[in-house]
Amino acid sequence: MKPKYNLFSNAKYAFDGLKSMVKTEMAFRLELFFATLGILLSFALNITLQTQILLIITLFLILIMECVNSAIESSIDLFTQDYAKLAKIAKDCGSAAVLLCVLQAILCWGVVLISLMLEGKIWII
Repeated sequence: MKPKYNLFSNAKYAFDGLKSMVKTEMAFRLELFFATLGILLSFALNITLQTQILLIITLFLILIMECVNSAIESSIDLFTQDYAKLAKIAKDCGSAAVLLCVLQAILCWGVVLISLMLEGKIWII
């Protein structure tokens, strides 16, 4: 029988997942570090609230997709440690999803920062 929904238990599972990501995934730790820097930087920029939210969302998407990628990899490893073409494809697609999120964040941040430079609101020395 499926256990009843419990908000506190489910929240605990989510925090356990985050703890596991920080503890075991170097890529997640690096992405979390840069996301934190980016979020702090977004508060220092002279941008609208909507633009700030967009920039922060792009950073969170990287972290979210890294969690999904790790879940895919762990699930596959649960079933086989041997080389399997389909397992490689699944793992590669998960990694590609993370890469696309990173590229999307770079594009968004780049457009915003370049527009601020062209407007003379920030200077790069």
